[in-house]
Amino acid sequence: MRNNTIGSLIWLRLARFTNQSNHLSNGFLKQFGLTTAQFDVLVQIQVYQPLTQCELAKKVTVTQGGISRMLVRLEKDGYINRKQDWKTKIISLTEKGESILKKAMPAQLEFQSSFFDDVLSEEEKKTLYSLITRVHKYSLKRELPDR
Repeated sequence: MRNNTIGSLIWLRLARFTNQSNHLSNGFLKQFGLTTAQFDVLVQIQVYQPLTQCELAKKVTVTQGGISRMLVRLEKDGYINRKQDWKTKIISLTEKGESILKKAMPAQLEFQSSFFDDVLSEEEKKTLYSLITRVHKYSLKRELPDR
């Protein structure tokens, strides 16, 4: 760790926080019968529905194969509808999917917010949000270096 830059230490801390947050969220969301990945997929569907499986895969951090398996499970559980339109599957939430998000969303938002609300002042949260937003926007424009 002696050769790490402050930038690499920030990146490692963010990665560790994300992993820990996801781990705790998986435990928290069990009360709703969901994983963090399923919750994310349902939220993306709710926001952008109707959408294709390909569009959904670009919005979440699940592989194409993983998204296919997850959608089969979510459809079997009655949370989503998938309709075939020639070669394209169109995805939308069912009433059951809307209902579970109506219950899980406020609880999950409160749980995630507590990571920050419990240890940071309002000013610190605004600063952190501003800084991480700036870094994220830069990352969207960033390209891989030539090798």
